Amino acid sequence: MTRAVPPAEWAPHSAVWIGFPSHPELWVEDLEPARTEVVAFARAVHAEGRGERVLLVAADDEAATAARAMAGDFAEIVVESFGDIWLRDTAPILLSDGSARDFAFNGWGGKYDLPGDSDIGRRLAEDRQIAVESCDWVLEGGAVDGDGTGLLVTTRQCLLNPNRNPALDQAQIEQRLHDDLGFSQILWLGDGLMHDHTDGHVDNLARFVAPGVLAIPEAADNDPNWLVYQHAAAVAAEMPGIELVRIPSPGRVLRDEEIVPASYMNFYIGNAAVVVPLYGAPNDAAAVAALEKLFPGRDVVGLRADAILTGGGSFHCISQQIPG
Repeated sequence: MTRAVPPAEWAPHSAVWIGFPSHPELWVEDLEPARTEVVAFARAVHAEGRGERVLLVAADDEAATAARAMAGDFAEIVVESFGDIWLRDTAPILLSDGSARDFAFNGWGGKYDLPGDSDIGRRLAEDRQIAVESCDWVLEGGAVDGDGTGLLVTTRQCLLNPNRNPALDQAQIEQRLHDDLGFSQILWLGDGLMHDHTDGHVDNLARFVAPGVLAIPEAADNDPNWLVYQHAAAVAAEMPGIELVRIPSPGRVLRDEEIVPASYMNFYIGNAAVVVPLYGAPNDAAAVAALEKLFPGRDVVGLRADAILTGGGSFHCISQQIPG
């Protein structure tokens, strides 16, 4: 009997949840720019009706009013309290049989304990009348990426970090990934990007773009993560059945003179469009062109994501698709 697994992101979606920046105290001067970038991303995913239904999730009535004013009629506004917009990590993960799994969440290893984040996944699933099962161990959606066949890629830095599931070893986590999400084969990479407060989420490092085809950045000359990319590619190349493709990296991206975890890998694969975060880096256009070759049936749209990145993530981090 074939187990249900999360469909690959390029499989059809009926809708997508997208977090809308809602808390001024978290975003400060970046609140309005981040809202503008989020709505532009949502509009690109909707693709004038050719894409999926967009569910903009606002944490309160003030944010919902702002979202309605900015998005107009193309998006449905969902009001559910949450701590922050990173729904890839806090929303439920849906499987090919239509059910959902909601995992424990501890603020990325205890870093950010915000009201509403621990149960937003169940509430979102119940709001859409999706059958949801709770899983009693910590897992964030951005920590894993699957190709729809039962093959998963993740990083040791995150999934084996003692600040997540200190009582579970690698074999036990592998068993739970199999039991709860149906994964039968796991590619373990090492570390994630420098200064990534998620402890190395894989959706900033490596993404499946087709069954068995894994995209990993090719470092720019000034990239602080060049060794991370080199190691990830070497490990992936050793796994039978994996085909590697390389995407140019943005190189060194600074915010207030600090290196930030900017990555083109945080793209979102929608029904009609692949939306790629851009940072004003020299390789922006080259990254879009590389992804166009991998997704010939979709529009590949590059959009600036500087303000969203101030919160620690980008387009993939703020979204969670609903298959169908």
